[in-house]
Amino acid sequence: MSAQAPKNDTFLRALVREPTPYTPVWIMRQAGRYLPEYNQTRQQAGSFLDLCKNPHLATEVTLQPLARFPLDAAILFSDILTIPDAMGLGLYFAEGEGPRFHRPLREEWEIRNLDVVDPAAHLGYVLDAVSQIRKALDNEVPLIGFSGSPYTLACYMIEGRGKTEFHEIKRMLYARPDLLHTILDVTAQSVVAYLNAQIEAGAQAVMIFDTWGGSLSEAAFREFSLAHIQRICADLHQTRDGQRVPRIVFTKGGGQWLEALAECGADALAVDWTTDLGAARRRVGDRVALQGNLDPAILLTTPDVVEREASRVLASFGHGNGHVFNLGHGVSQFTPPENVAALIDAVHALSPAYHQ
Repeated sequence: MSAQAPKNDTFLRALVREPTPYTPVWIMRQAGRYLPEYNQTRQQAGSFLDLCKNPHLATEVTLQPLARFPLDAAILFSDILTIPDAMGLGLYFAEGEGPRFHRPLREEWEIRNLDVVDPAAHLGYVLDAVSQIRKALDNEVPLIGFSGSPYTLACYMIEGRGKTEFHEIKRMLYARPDLLHTILDVTAQSVVAYLNAQIEAGAQAVMIFDTWGGSLSEAAFREFSLAHIQRICADLHQTRDGQRVPRIVFTKGGGQWLEALAECGADALAVDWTTDLGAARRRVGDRVALQGNLDPAILLTTPDVVEREASRVLASFGHGNGHVFNLGHGVSQFTPPENVAALIDAVHALSPAYHQ
């Protein structure tokens, strides 16, 4: 594995607000169900979880969008719930209902018995995938590793599934904060170990997905989500083989807390489409880079509309460095691939004017 920077290191330089000739672009969930080749590979794997746990197939689907589009980064194909699965909660995916756990955390003794995950022992398939993907990329573009945030992982671990009103975790948060902090502490230690292991295996940037942090009140967000994200950022490896490893934090629905997030130790904040990117830039100043923030629904329209709205996002951020173009959340499975091509072409064509 080469210790050199990737041939195209625009993404990495943008994350640390260094000058770039254009605005780099990648897309959350860029390897996914909107691509027919992904669906074929998933069918071959047998299930989504089997696909995640097969390093060869995970490498294949990670590379699929890069074979189609001139993206500026690859992201590891995996799932945020690998850590609670490794904790023995029994992850499975119900058809049409998303992830579920056979054994959600409800009893105090279960919570007290939680152990920090050893990535080498329990998540070797992810680390093998990272190594294989890095080798397959041949240093063309950087590889992003990722994890869920402790609070987001705890939502699934306690609720037992996604797409809920979070009654169970919020009941625990307010009535037994000590129990929730126990879960969050163990999970935060696991995230640090997991992301550092991904960095050692070859990830050149890492992203923390705080998907459900935006469901909290401000006081609860600071205590139960942000504090643990700060701890993780402080404990992550900042360099590997002499190269800086930038950290991205994404709190969906967290636009009201950008100033606090900018102090969490991340190099970049991902912003969803409900926050104006120019306003976000003014609020965070030069403390962090910004990633985002096209509404994914725009990719369901036409190439002309996609180009127009991409131009609007670029203009909102304005001139200068420190912008990674992305969606404000993951790409929809119903997105026509030609619209993704139109987006990437538009960003690459229009953005150099903002870097002169």
